[in-house]
Amino acid sequence: MKGKYLLGALFMALLGASIALFAYTKIVVKPTAAVMKDSSKVELQNARTYLTSLQTQEGQIDFTYAAELTVHAVVHVHIKMMGAQDNSIMDWFYGDRNSKPREISGWGSGVIISDDGYIITNNHVVENAESVDVTLNDKRTFIAKVVGRDPGSDIALLKIKAENLPFIKYGDSDQLKLGEWVLAVGNPFNLTSTVTAGIVSAKGRGNLHINEGDYSIESFIQTDAALNMGNSGGALVNTKGQLVGITSAIYSPNGAYSGNSFAIPVTIVKKVVDDLKQYGQAQRAFIGVNIQDLVSEDADKYKLSEVKGVLITRVMEYGSAKDAGLKENDIILKFDGNSVNTVSELQEQVSKHRPGDKGTVTYFRNGKENTIPIVLKNQAGNTNVVTAAMEGDIVYGAQLEALGSSEKNSLNVDYGVKVVEVNEGKFKDIGMPRGYIILSVNGKKVKTPADIREFTNNEKSLKSISGIQPDGSILNYQFGN
Repeated sequence: MKGKYLLGALFMALLGASIALFAYTKIVVKPTAAVMKDSSKVELQNARTYLTSLQTQEGQIDFTYAAELTVHAVVHVHIKMMGAQDNSIMDWFYGDRNSKPREISGWGSGVIISDDGYIITNNHVVENAESVDVTLNDKRTFIAKVVGRDPGSDIALLKIKAENLPFIKYGDSDQLKLGEWVLAVGNPFNLTSTVTAGIVSAKGRGNLHINEGDYSIESFIQTDAALNMGNSGGALVNTKGQLVGITSAIYSPNGAYSGNSFAIPVTIVKKVVDDLKQYGQAQRAFIGVNIQDLVSEDADKYKLSEVKGVLITRVMEYGSAKDAGLKENDIILKFDGNSVNTVSELQEQVSKHRPGDKGTVTYFRNGKENTIPIVLKNQAGNTNVVTAAMEGDIVYGAQLEALGSSEKNSLNVDYGVKVVEVNEGKFKDIGMPRGYIILSVNGKKVKTPADIREFTNNEKSLKSISGIQPDGSILNYQFGN
């Protein structure tokens, strides 16, 4: 008889556990006094506690509050630009060189961040735009001014003349946790006011080679919220309806969503936006080092107990690191007290600062951990506010900028510099037009305006320029001695 009772009790326990497993999304199981007192049932009680810990207080996850709070503050961004009809540079060499440029339309998303009309979007959405207009969720349309762009972070700031607009408040992307629910709000495939949901899959994701420039910042929030063409520049928000990121890219073999999407953390976005408002361009701070992710072999070599931190491979002359006393082969463990285990994580922490800001670096050297103060500098090695001229974007009287991703794709090249404005100087003297794309100087490929300076010490050393005219035709310049 005792065996039957034991068998019956075991059956009821298993049945109870099965019911708890099946219904955990609906019912919060609270331990009873009998369960707490009976030591033979502690394991079952623990199992039930684990299952019910996956629920919210109401027993289900509700996105309606965050969606309603944010959907009216995400806009549809429409751009117009002029582009060549052909998509391959080889067509210009061997095909119709007289093809006429045509008007091209594009679209993306934007996020209203103030009631007086400031809107964040991606740089790649508006980088080549000749005109930009935005349509609000209430279907009103406004002409937008591009206040500033930062290819390095892929952030652009727009402004429209409007008042009392709905806007999204900043959250804190540093506080996001893996597995936390987030919503993506945007305009995929030109469909307005679309909300998708997912979780934070990873933080500090780098090495995606999405952003432009030699000093690009990549420390993305990775999510599985569905993004598609047109979501660029939209909002990533937490369940409180706070902005935690700007949606920027997907990894996809076919151009459509395939499970991974990426957003720029709001900690980076907020600082870049403040810079664009105040200075017209981002104020990038530098430590003055070359760095790489630490691997297990490095940890063994430098007698570090675990694989953590970022290895310094070179210290720049006149940089902040040199002044602070950092050396090659030092391992940076923290910046301003925040742990950094990858290059992208260190870049994200430094990107919150401007030239002249003070911080602290915790590093490992000769078996010891040290913390020192550091004063950050700009690219030129001082603490001044950075202007376009200081960054080397003005060469021989012309304002230049590196080609954006869409231009590279249309030209089928991975390099080149675009002439944005032509003022008094060598380039104006030879009749170089606005919109001309410089591909090479003195037979060497150019990727940035700084390359042109490097390949030509002065005007006399300028022998040849090869490039593409605004109408798509090839035009080369040759200079005598």
